[in-house]
Amino acid sequence: MSTCYAIQFPVFQPAMRIIESITQSNPAIVTTTFAHQYLNGTIVRFDLPQSVGMQQLDQQTSSILITGATTFYIAIDTTNYDTFSIPVSPNPHVNTCAQVVPIGEINETLKAAVQNVLPY
Repeated sequence: MSTCYAIQFPVFQPAMRIIESITQSNPAIVTTTFAHQYLNGTIVRFDLPQSVGMQQLDQQTSSILITGATTFYIAIDTTNYDTFSIPVSPNPHVNTCAQVVPIGEINETLKAAVQNVLPY
């Protein structure tokens, strides 16, 4: 995990975040390494390298429901998915980290598209 890096306050928002954990539950709970600054209704995509497991979720998309500064629910049942686990010693040839990437927003919400987060 030490090789993973994300800019905490980038100019363009919402931004990609590094995933710390994903529960095997319905709905699943995703935890990021620091505050995600997402809003309810943001649609995200998951980019999960094979080293972290839970490959069934890789490249899936979901709208989110915020539960905390670093946590949110996704509308995906991960109960029977493989376990998500950050490797203690990542393969030096694989420098890809588990990421959640905002790709859109539920149309009737449209809050993130007009929210100015600058200055922080």
